[in-house]
Amino acid sequence: MTFPPAATPARTHLAVVDDEEGITLLLANYLQGHGYRVTQLHDGPALMALMARDAPAVVLLDLGLPGDDGFGIARRLREHWRCGLVIVTGRGDSVDKVVGLEVGADDYVTKPFDLRELLARIKAVLRRLEPAGAPPAAGADPAPREGGEHVFASWRLDMAARRLTDPQGRQIPLTGGEFDLLCAFVRHPGRVLSRDFLLEQTRGREGAPFDRTIDVQVGRLRRKLEDEPDDPQIIKSVRGAGYILVAPVTRR
Repeated sequence: MTFPPAATPARTHLAVVDDEEGITLLLANYLQGHGYRVTQLHDGPALMALMARDAPAVVLLDLGLPGDDGFGIARRLREHWRCGLVIVTGRGDSVDKVVGLEVGADDYVTKPFDLRELLARIKAVLRRLEPAGAPPAAGADPAPREGGEHVFASWRLDMAARRLTDPQGRQIPLTGGEFDLLCAFVRHPGRVLSRDFLLEQTRGREGAPFDRTIDVQVGRLRRKLEDEPDDPQIIKSVRGAGYILVAPVTRR
């Protein structure tokens, strides 16, 4: 599968996709006031057309679009484009949230939402998307870089280049959330990391009771790292405590 390059306009391009014009107008006005270029859309076909001609850096996607399955749209985005994806929806059921993260969303925000919090989450997604050495995107806060290559269980993670390479030398794509999660494990090998700690490291917020976001992300990461994800040998579960990267890590 080939991935079309993302557009590089003077201002970072965001797409807001919601069937409620009031929502798209509210978000467009707010985000434009913070230096972003915003396209307002109201259905899946319009989004697919935009992706083909002027792919945004981040898509804010409502699940309840008329005539479209929001999860199906999210899957198509993940299959064909490298962009940030934040689901912004009134569907707050935990099952929907798990499915949204499973199909590759970088974040999941339920309505009603706080505009400042949503902006902070967009900035976090943009930071994860920045290539090594690139200037910060419009409106994004600068983030520290870590050089060198970290090796564990014959896998190689280059944090600065945001590149994961398997033992056979193949590059393995990671979503922004998966990359941040793996970095947290690699920085703390041999230590049990709680779900709350991992959530703060990857999302910049504390977990709510019964928040299973990290469990979903760990499951996705295991499917990429482990020969047998149901019997993991690299990232193990510690009952009642969290997760641990058991493989030693060396830095080159």
